[in-house]
Amino acid sequence: MNTTRNQLTELMPRTDVVIELLDARLPGSSSNPLLDELRRNVPGKGPEGRPGDVPCITLLTKDDLADPEATAKWRDEFHNRRGVQTLAVNLSDKRATKNIPKLIRRLAPQRVEKNKPVRVTIVGIPNVGKSTLVNMLRGKSVARTGDEPAVTKGPQEIKLDRDIVLTDTPGILWPKFDDEAIGLNLAVSGAIKDTATDYDLLGPHAARYLLAQYPDRLIERYKIKDPADLPDPEDENAPFAFIELIGRKRGCLIAGGEVEMSRASELLLRELRGGKLGRVSLELP
Repeated sequence: MNTTRNQLTELMPRTDVVIELLDARLPGSSSNPLLDELRRNVPGKGPEGRPGDVPCITLLTKDDLADPEATAKWRDEFHNRRGVQTLAVNLSDKRATKNIPKLIRRLAPQRVEKNKPVRVTIVGIPNVGKSTLVNMLRGKSVARTGDEPAVTKGPQEIKLDRDIVLTDTPGILWPKFDDEAIGLNLAVSGAIKDTATDYDLLGPHAARYLLAQYPDRLIERYKIKDPADLPDPEDENAPFAFIELIGRKRGCLIAGGEVEMSRASELLLRELRGGKLGRVSLELP
């Protein structure tokens, strides 16, 4: 956690606006717990050089994959609790970033009035779309992108217009989670490389939540004819029973006709991440 704190502390004094990207499917888990603290009372950011707050724009990315009702609740939560501008965006749509430069300028009038470039720092967890955002704002590919986490290896400074300079930072994951569910949610979303995770752990975690919150999506996707065949989410064995059920339906079998549970879990995670289950949020405010 100290490394993350030091990185953000070093960035804040030379930042005029922060853009924090959160995964719209899990805004709470993907929000850096240090950012809101460290952007407050920054030396030189207030009137006449006194300490002040660095303005923040929160973008809920992958909005096309998230449950719109849950996203609306999260936007209210961030606005009421943190007082930040919050926008839900789909970064595959070029129109999504159209108004962001105007918003950046509006949040840093002191720089605009002095004809100085507004310095914008973009932060977020791995694989949340930071480099994609930079490329869309710039209008061409200047930052590396990819579906795998940790594509950006170091800070990249990019001039957007004559009056806006962006700094794209590497994805930052905090090394310690106060709540184990946060780490599991991040892994389920794909923010943590699959090579560092255990499908046998993540599959049941995702299954338990989906059984409780989105049973109709599971029935439709996996063609379960009788809803009574869907395990009761209150049953502690329900996640494993469900994974076995879809494993049989999708042919994830090994010798003797048994279900290969890790393979069936991987299938569930892959389809969840790819939007095959429809628009699903992984947590609620």
